[in-house]
Amino acid sequence: MRDELDELLQAAVARAVEDGALPAEAADVPYDVSTPPRPELGDLSSNIALALARVARKAPMAVAQDLIARLPDHRLVERVEALKPGFINFHLSPAWLESAMAECLRLGEAYGTSDWGAGRKVQVEFVSANPVGPLHIGNARGGPYGDVLASLLEATGHEVTREYYVNNGPDNSQVLTFGRSLQARYLQLLGEDVPFPEGGYLGEYVSDLAQELVDRHGDRYRDVPQDNAGAHRFFWLVSDRMLETLREDCDVLGLDFDVWFSEQSLSDSGAVARAVARLKELGVAYEADGAVWLRASDFGDEEDRVLVRSSGSTTYIASDAAYAVNKFIERGFDHVIYVWGPDHAGYVARLKAAVAALNVATDRAEVIIYQTVRFLRGGEPVRLSKRQGSIVPIREIVEEIGLDATRFFFLMRSVDAHLDFDLDLARKQSQDNPVYYVQYAHARICSILREAPSRGVEEATEPRLELLTHPAEREVMRAILGYPDLVSGAAVDRAPHRLTHFAIELARSFHQFYDRCRVLDAHEPELSAARLALVGAVGQVLRNLLGLLGVEAPERM
Repeated sequence: MRDELDELLQAAVARAVEDGALPAEAADVPYDVSTPPRPELGDLSSNIALALARVARKAPMAVAQDLIARLPDHRLVERVEALKPGFINFHLSPAWLESAMAECLRLGEAYGTSDWGAGRKVQVEFVSANPVGPLHIGNARGGPYGDVLASLLEATGHEVTREYYVNNGPDNSQVLTFGRSLQARYLQLLGEDVPFPEGGYLGEYVSDLAQELVDRHGDRYRDVPQDNAGAHRFFWLVSDRMLETLREDCDVLGLDFDVWFSEQSLSDSGAVARAVARLKELGVAYEADGAVWLRASDFGDEEDRVLVRSSGSTTYIASDAAYAVNKFIERGFDHVIYVWGPDHAGYVARLKAAVAALNVATDRAEVIIYQTVRFLRGGEPVRLSKRQGSIVPIREIVEEIGLDATRFFFLMRSVDAHLDFDLDLARKQSQDNPVYYVQYAHARICSILREAPSRGVEEATEPRLELLTHPAEREVMRAILGYPDLVSGAAVDRAPHRLTHFAIELARSFHQFYDRCRVLDAHEPELSAARLALVGAVGQVLRNLLGLLGVEAPERM
């Protein structure tokens, strides 16, 4: 849809350049085609005249008129107008809306998909929480986001791998802090007078794990040194249990990963050492003060970074370099998306420097930082801290409000904005709850389709869609028309939240249509058949949309 209008605008620009109304550089100026905020403004709008005003040295409205005068005729564009301060708005012919609805009914589950990403191999790495505790409401936000982003990329033809990076390397600071906390609790249960480490994990689950070690092994590990090596050993005593907990939490959240990749495996296989050697061979790593350094400052970072400490231990950046070799060179991903929490924002430049130092184009590595979640109960925020022991595990949230509400609420805001997660609203079984409102629309559609035969209304093989002229009908048809552009735009802009907004608006438009237009009327069989087709098309779009979100489309509620 937008591609066709884009071609019309490009043709108009070319004609204006040829006529001397625009300078040659006008052909390279970027612009957008979007949906206007109100239906009466048109079906689609472009800011091209505003974008061209500076190079044209004309007022935006004058540029808009120049372009409108040169637009090629198109059978599906009813009229075009310029609106201040310089937008070009397109009003589509009814035939366009009808053709989109017919295409939706014909394609079914495939409606909204495309192949523009075909041949592109993409990895989405998300969640990747440290295996030191259960997923909670704070670190779980990246789960639904990464999962739905992967689904959007699949819907646009990409070959996608969903991956969880298990941060269990030998020098992971959180792993060591967790190991020291577990060791202290274990020794305290044995009657040892040992202090709990400063900044340690106070969660009850740590004490439970320590008790299990005592029950299973007695005092076998009493004499393990209380140093980094000892802390790492204690972590590995329960690492399988911690990983299984994370797998269960991801399953509860509806996340299915293709690959669980262990950071420790990079060290065990020698991949980290090989990556450091590779960087040395490329001349982008050097030795100084007994350590090995990456020339990160040559690749956009603030300063050079240590790869191997003077003690011989490696750093995060060394593991990330080895992981980048694995992703880009060994497994051959064309593009890799890292979904990280806000605490990793300062690490982006370091990662990009490592990727660039390996002679991999940095635009192939994309980092998306999601912002924090404030979990509200009774209007009051609940503090979340894995270390302080006041975490709210994600499985408890799912048990309380359901998987559908959990995923939908996580996805209601852009990840670059802070999220208030209102548990009380998410629990409501009423139309105040947005996910309930959307699901109710689908259940209502299924009810109408079930009831139609008993009311004397039959589905038509070729319904007369031209009979759908009511404004409420047209609004729903415009939404159906815009769905493929929504999917491709959300994939390109990494914006799954647009799906939830669209779902709410589509449900609203449908409810209004149903309240204003009588669907099942045996006295008007052709109009009723057309309206029944419209109902079916809305149901199809809702199913496709909710499928991308990983949310159920119920047939009854």
